[in-house]
Amino acid sequence: MGEQLGRSVGSRQRIEDLERPQLDDRSYRIITLQNQLEVLLIHEAGTDKASAALDVNVGSFSDAPDMPGIAHAVEHLLFMGTEKYPEENAYNKYLTSHGGYSNAFTASTSTNYYFELSYPSSSPTSSKAPTPNASQIHLPESKDESPLWGGLDRFGQFFISPLFLEDTVDRELRAVDSENKKNLQNDTWRLHQLNKALANPEHPYNHFSTGSFKTLHDDPIARGVKIRDEFIKFHSTHYSANRMKLVVLGRESLDTLEEWVEHIFAKVPNKDLGQNRWDMPVYTKNELLMQTFAKPVLESRSLELQFAYRDEEDFYESHPSRYLSHLIGHEGPGSILAHIKAMGWANGLGAGGSTLCPGSGLFSINIKLTEEGLENYREVVKLVFQYIGLIRDQPPQEWVVEEQMQISEVEFRFKQKSPPSRTASSLAGIMQRPYDRKMLLSGPAIIRKFDAKLISEAISFLRPDNFRMTIISQDVPGGWDKKEKWYGTEHKIERIPEDFLAEIREAFESTTRPAELHFPHRNEFIPNRLDVEKREVEQPTKEPKLIRHDENVRIWWKKDDQFWVPKANVHIYFRTPITHVTARVTLLCTIYRELVNDALVEYSYDADISGLVYDFTNHISGLSISVSGYNDKLHVLLEKVLLQVRDLEVHEDRFKIIHDRMTRSLRNWDYGQPFHQVGTYSRQFKSEKSFMNEELLKELDCVTAKDVQQFYPQILAQCQIEVLAHGNLYKEEALRITDLVERTIKPKKLPSTQLPIKRNLILPSGSNFIYEKQLKDPANVNHCIEYSLYAGHRYDRELRAKVLLLGQMTDEPCFNQLRTIEQLGYVVFSGPSFHDIWIGYRILIQSEKDCRYLEGRIENFLNTFEEMLRDMSEEDFESHKRAIINKRLAKLKNLSQEDSRFWSHIYTDVDAETIEKLTKKDMLDFYAHYISTASSQRAKLSVHLQAQAKPKEPTLEERMASAVAALKIILSEHKLTHNDDTLQARITNVSSVDAIPGAVAKHLSEDMKLEKVIADKILDEAKAALGVADSGLPAEPQALDQAADVDSVVDASHPVLITDIHAWKASMQVSSGVRPTRNLEEFVEVAEKL
Repeated sequence: MGEQLGRSVGSRQRIEDLERPQLDDRSYRIITLQNQLEVLLIHEAGTDKASAALDVNVGSFSDAPDMPGIAHAVEHLLFMGTEKYPEENAYNKYLTSHGGYSNAFTASTSTNYYFELSYPSSSPTSSKAPTPNASQIHLPESKDESPLWGGLDRFGQFFISPLFLEDTVDRELRAVDSENKKNLQNDTWRLHQLNKALANPEHPYNHFSTGSFKTLHDDPIARGVKIRDEFIKFHSTHYSANRMKLVVLGRESLDTLEEWVEHIFAKVPNKDLGQNRWDMPVYTKNELLMQTFAKPVLESRSLELQFAYRDEEDFYESHPSRYLSHLIGHEGPGSILAHIKAMGWANGLGAGGSTLCPGSGLFSINIKLTEEGLENYREVVKLVFQYIGLIRDQPPQEWVVEEQMQISEVEFRFKQKSPPSRTASSLAGIMQRPYDRKMLLSGPAIIRKFDAKLISEAISFLRPDNFRMTIISQDVPGGWDKKEKWYGTEHKIERIPEDFLAEIREAFESTTRPAELHFPHRNEFIPNRLDVEKREVEQPTKEPKLIRHDENVRIWWKKDDQFWVPKANVHIYFRTPITHVTARVTLLCTIYRELVNDALVEYSYDADISGLVYDFTNHISGLSISVSGYNDKLHVLLEKVLLQVRDLEVHEDRFKIIHDRMTRSLRNWDYGQPFHQVGTYSRQFKSEKSFMNEELLKELDCVTAKDVQQFYPQILAQCQIEVLAHGNLYKEEALRITDLVERTIKPKKLPSTQLPIKRNLILPSGSNFIYEKQLKDPANVNHCIEYSLYAGHRYDRELRAKVLLLGQMTDEPCFNQLRTIEQLGYVVFSGPSFHDIWIGYRILIQSEKDCRYLEGRIENFLNTFEEMLRDMSEEDFESHKRAIINKRLAKLKNLSQEDSRFWSHIYTDVDAETIEKLTKKDMLDFYAHYISTASSQRAKLSVHLQAQAKPKEPTLEERMASAVAALKIILSEHKLTHNDDTLQARITNVSSVDAIPGAVAKHLSEDMKLEKVIADKILDEAKAALGVADSGLPAEPQALDQAADVDSVVDASHPVLITDIHAWKASMQVSSGVRPTRNLEEFVEVAEKL
C-alpha cells in the first residue's frame, strides 16, 4: 500500500480555459496553493515524457553587493542534496535512470530550475484519474509506477529543505569559478559586462553576476564571513512560495497532478515577499551621451546604440517596442540596413527593446560594420537617427501593426509542440509576468491591438539626448586606457564630442533624408492559404515514399498525416563530387554560398518574418537548398533562391566584404572555446579528406571575384538531384517543385560512377594515438581533451545499440566523477560519437588541468566504470535499457522533428528493438574488447588542445580546505564514519601541498585504522579530487616517424604521438562507403494514402 496523501484545504483559484493554439490537445489548469505558490498543470494524454520547472523571482539583481554571484552559487548548491534525499547526486541519478536530465539558469530577476524524464515505453497511457475524496485519498496506483512522482518529490525538496553541506560548498564554488573562466575570453560575455559596468552604479544591472571563487569564497572568508551561512541566508530570505511559479507536464490527469503538487509543494515556506522591482533608470545623465571604444578578443567590428527605455511588461496586448524593432531592424528595401549595406558600410543590423527588470528597460540597435563602415561610423549613426526621425515624423502606421498582428496570430494558431522541458521552463518564466492568466500561452506571441499612443510614447525614448554608444574594434585611434574589472576588457570611454552630437541632432530633426530610406513595402509573403485537409489515419506513415527514381532525380515524399499544419519542408540535394576536391575548391564553394545568401537578404526578409525560411549551403558531397514554413508561398521563395543560385552576379564590392568577413571568421575560429574547437580537430583524423583553417586561409589570399564567377557554374552543370518534400504537400506538388528545380538548373546527368562516396579512416585494432596542438589564444587558461574510442561501422545495428547503451550507462557516473567529485572543469561530456561511417565512444573535458593529466583521469574512470558495470544489478541494467529505449522511441513533437528524422536517416525503432535484446554479458564483452584500458584490441585516439596561459595556483590553505571537503565526500560515498576534528587536525597541520596526500594516508591508516586495500583506494580517489593523482601516462608518448609503418608502432599500452597528420592519414585504412540498409524498391509508392 502506497504512502497516503494528506489533501490540503484546496487551491484558492482554478483557471482552465486558456487561449491556446488550434491543434493543441493538452489540458491546462492554473491553481494557487495555500502557500501562494502558483502552478500551471498540463495534461497530455499521449506524451512519452514528463517535465517540471520552477521559476523563483530572485536572480543576480538580488546579489549582495559584497558577494557578487551568490544567486548563481545558490542555484548550483541546491543540486547537492536535501534532507529527504541527502545523497548529493540522488536527483540526477534518478533522472538518468529514467532517461532524463535536469538543468537550471540564473537570470537577472529569476532563477529557473527544470527537469525532464521518460515514461516507460511499454506502460499504457491513461488519461483517466481517480477521483479524490474531500479530505484524504490514497495515492493512485500509477503513483508508484510513474517516474514523474519520484522526480517531483526530489525536485520539490530543493525549495523545502536543501542541505548546503559544507563538504559540497567548496567544490560547487569551484564549478562556478570554472564556468566563469570558461567565459573570460568570450566576447559576448566580455562586452555585455562592459556595458553593465558603465551603467548607473546604483542599478543592479551594473554588477558582476556570474561570481567566481574569489568573490564567493576568498574575499568573504578574508572578511570573516561564514560563507555557508550566507548561502543558507540567501535561500531563506529570497526563496518564498509566493515568488515561485511551477509548471508540471505529464500524462497523468489534471486532478492527479494537482494532488501530487499539493502534497509536495504545499510544504514550501511562504514569506509573503513582494515582487522584486527596481524603479530607477539604467542610465542617468552621467552615463548618457558617452561613447566607448572597446577591444574585442576576436576580429570583429560593430556599433551599438543603447537608449534608456521603459519596462513594457504591462503592455502585452500591443507590444509597442515591436513596432520600432520591426521598422529599425527591417532588412528589405528602404531599410537602414539596405542603405548602409549598399554603401559598403555594414553586413547586418538588429534592433529591439528589452525589459531588464520590472521598473526599467533598454532599447538597443546593433550594427555589424565593414572596415569602411568603421571608418564612417559617424555617418552610420546619423543615418540611424535620420530613420528614427522618419518614424517619429509620421503617425504610427496602423497597416504596419495589422501585418504584425496577422503574422503573430497565424504563428500562434499553428504553433506546434516543443519538447516538454522547454515548454515547462519557458512557461514558468512567463508566469512571472503580469499576463492575464487566460492569455498565458498566447500573451508573449500575439499582438492584439494597435495602440498609437503607446507607440508614440515608445518612439519618444529614441532621442539624441537619451542614448550612449559603443564602437567595438581591435583598431581604435589613440588606443585604450582602461580595463574592465572582471573580464579585463580594454576600452576607452569619453563624452560624445559636441560637434558630433550637433550633427546627430540635425540628422534627427531634418526632414531632408536620403530617398533610399523609407517605410517597408507591404509584405507579400504573409500566408493566405492556410487550409489543411485532415483525414482520419489509423497509423501515421513512418517513412517517406519514393515517387520518382531515375538516373537524374530521386524524389522522397510524405504528406503530413499527424501534425496537420499548413507547413512544409522541401530539401534539395545537388550531389556532385567537385565541391570538396581541394581546399581552394572548398573555399570557392563557401564564398559562392555566402554571396548567394548576401544577395537574397533584402528579398527573403519578408518571407523570414512571415514564417517561411530558406537555407543554402555547401558540403562535402555537393550543395543543398532547403525551404521550410507555410506552404502557401513556398514555391515563390524557392524559385527566387534557385534563380539566384543559378544566375549570381559576383560584384567586386560585395566580394570584398564577404572576403573580409570570411578572413575574420577563419582567424577568429582559433580563439573560440577550446571545447568548440576540439571536435573539428578530432574529425580530421576520422575523415578521408578534410581541410583545416590554416589551409583555407592560405588559399583565401589568392581567390578573386573573377575566380568565383568562373567556377560556380561548374558545380551545377552536372549533378544528381535528390529531393525530400514533406508536410502539407500533395504528391503532384512535390513533383511540380522538382520540375521547377530541373527546369531552372538544367543539370546534365552525373554517371553513378562519379557520385561522391562518404568514407572514414579506420583506427587499427590495438592503436593508441595522441595528437597535441597548442591553442592560439594566449590569454585562454583552459585545456581541452577529446578521448575517442573506435568501435566500428555505424550501420552495424548491434554495435550501434551497444554504444548507445554505454552512453546511457556512463552519462551520470562520468559527470559525477570527473566534474562533481574531481572538479576537473565545468565542461564534461561523455557519449556516442557518430560520423559518416564511424561509430565510437568519447569523453570530452575542458579544464585548467593539463591534457595528459586529464587523459589519465579518463582512463581511471574507464577502469572504475568497468567494475561498476560488473557489479551492476540486473534491475539497474534493465533500468538503463528502458531509459535509452525510451529516448530512441521518443514521440515526435512537431513537423520539424519528423523532417529531421527523415533527412538524417535515424533508425530509432530498429535501435530500440536491438537494445531490448542486449544482456549484461553482451555489454561486459563489448566493454572488455572496445573500451577497457586493459584491452589489447581497442582503438583509441585522443586530441589534446593545450592552453598557453597558466592558471593561478591555489594557496596551501585552499588546498587544505579542498582536501578536507573531498575526503568527507569520498568517505561518505563509501559509507565510512570518521571524526571531523581529527581529519581537520591532520590536514591543516601540513607545511606544504606535497604533504597533503601523506596526511590523508595517515588519517586513513592510523586514525581510521582502515585495511590497506581500502585505504589505498580512498587515497587514490582523494588524490584525483585534489588534482594530484598520477596521470597514468608515460612522460613522453612515442613520436610517429613520418616514414614509420603504423603497424610497427601499434601497441595499446604505449601511446603514439601524431606529428605529421598527412603521413598519419596516408597510413590508415579507409572504410567502405555508405550503403543502403534497405532496398530502395521497398520505398516506391504503391498507393497514395492522402
